[in-house]
Amino acid sequence: MSEQNKPEILKMELEALSQNEEFARVAVAVFMARLDPTLEEVDDVKTAVSEAVTNAVIHGYQGKGGIIYIEVTVEGQELTVSIRDTGIGIADIKQAMEPMFTTDPDGVRSGMGFSFMEAFMDQVEVKSEPDKGTAVIMKKKISR
Repeated sequence: MSEQNKPEILKMELEALSQNEEFARVAVAVFMARLDPTLEEVDDVKTAVSEAVTNAVIHGYQGKGGIIYIEVTVEGQELTVSIRDTGIGIADIKQAMEPMFTTDPDGVRSGMGFSFMEAFMDQVEVKSEPDKGTAVIMKKKISR
């Protein structure tokens, strides 16, 4: 594989704190700039990253802290963002991905996180195992 065709990868580990959500958004946006995305594409990815990181903080770790693992890959014009936690996991992924479903006991959350990720990205895959954590893998083809 030539240097030009080799995927470029960014790996980060962040504490599962709500204030790190903004850092994750900006870091992914800066990394994807090499694809010369439109402002709309950048905003779409930033929104999806926000939702995935917020889910890890609030649902995965239930606000008790942990590490969020972020890996971003650029291959050709495709951006892949993986956001993973080692929190409580999701027992029923299909149910969790339904619009308006939330496990938030306070009822503050809208249950639209996965719906937003699916709306803003081309592909969203969720892998999870109870007590082992959750990985959200999102892909977006950058048009330019």
